[in-house]
Amino acid sequence: MSGNGDTAVVIPAANEADRIAATVTAAAALPGVGLIVVVDDGSSDQTGRVARAAGARVVRHSRNRGKAAAMETGAEAVRLLDEGGVSRHLLFLDADLGDTARAAAPLIEPVRAGTADMTIAMFATRVKLGGHGLVVRLSKEGIRRATGFEAAQPLNGQRCLTRAAFEAARPLAHGFGVETALTIDLLRKGFRVVEVEVDMAHRATGTDWRAQLHRARQLRDVALALAAREPVVVRNLDKLLPKR
Repeated sequence: MSGNGDTAVVIPAANEADRIAATVTAAAALPGVGLIVVVDDGSSDQTGRVARAAGARVVRHSRNRGKAAAMETGAEAVRLLDEGGVSRHLLFLDADLGDTARAAAPLIEPVRAGTADMTIAMFATRVKLGGHGLVVRLSKEGIRRATGFEAAQPLNGQRCLTRAAFEAARPLAHGFGVETALTIDLLRKGFRVVEVEVDMAHRATGTDWRAQLHRARQLRDVALALAAREPVVVRNLDKLLPKR
């Protein structure tokens, strides 16, 4: 899909063949969306093929490079496709949103209207995320200490940015630290960041060993992002740990 809309959707995706088509289809129905880029981040399934069949432009990493790298690749693909034309806003969506991606329009509206430089989704329906509490608390505290901003859902990856805001935040923090770092870096540079409630949902993280490993990686990446920006929070990490 490539049209004249003022917004491009970037979807990092790794092994999401079962949901990516629904997510792409729903994103394509958003007002003002003229381009959808799916970054197949080293998938071992048919994520890229399914996304292309659903109408997305697909860029593939030969190996899994992580969420931040996929976001940068997708944004660069949009820039190249827009060369000589109007620089589009960038709407980042998770690959597993499915049909609920249709509810992302409120994220675009403040950016399009010029009242925000970056919007962050707040899911109206909270899904139990199986132990993300520590990572969320770490991210919230780091953002608050660094900027004074009280983030409700600091790890939410559904975000719309102006191209100028995205470029100001580069290079992005590694992996799952990207959302925390984006918020801190843009606020410190004077960009306007607002949270917007949306009726969206993605797959809840479970409690098996894969989910535990995912959370450990999240904690590591958020801690690394904060260590470069607000190290006092990382030094006091023990205070955020659950009391035994």
